[in-house]
Amino acid sequence: MGRSAGMFEALEGGGAAIALDGIEISILRSLAVQLLELIGPGAPEPEEDADPLAVLFAEGNQGPTERPSDPALIRLFPDAYGGPGPEDRKVDPAELAARSAEFRRFTENDLRTRKREDALAVVRSLDGLAPEGDEGSAVLELTGELPLRWLGALNDLRLTIAARLDITEDDESAVLFRLPDDDPRKPMVMAYLWLGGLQETLVETL
Repeated sequence: MGRSAGMFEALEGGGAAIALDGIEISILRSLAVQLLELIGPGAPEPEEDADPLAVLFAEGNQGPTERPSDPALIRLFPDAYGGPGPEDRKVDPAELAARSAEFRRFTENDLRTRKREDALAVVRSLDGLAPEGDEGSAVLELTGELPLRWLGALNDLRLTIAARLDITEDDESAVLFRLPDDDPRKPMVMAYLWLGGLQETLVETL
């Protein structure tokens, strides 16, 4: 039974599958590799039988305390405090910044590791695909933890592209669907919308 191009469909027994042609495979893999380069290294691998608390508080395992300067990294690793919530608005901004720095110090490296593993899962999944002929497609099947890995990576890719386009979900429809074909942002916009479709149909299979 054939599969709809560009859409994830549920597999019997769990998981998801999608038919991808050579160009789609190449674009997805390239985006995932670029995401890996942007994220950078995560937390070092702990020694076998290491005490989890000792690993957490070890100086070499602690992450940065400063907010990233790259807008894409700010989207991927936002401050834990200082958002629009009513509780945050009651606290002194300097105190919120200190809380965010401390939270980032103990969580960002692990978060980077998880995001790297998600992006690596995408690359490795695609490396095993071989479309038939110049215009053929290959079926990618995701089972076990792979659907969630892919879901995380697709979300991170969309956040990164949204940062590069300087858009938010609130102005997405107004901005993206009205760009003329000769706008230099058009290819990135098309990739953003395509990734959104992949993400939506993958969510529906879970």
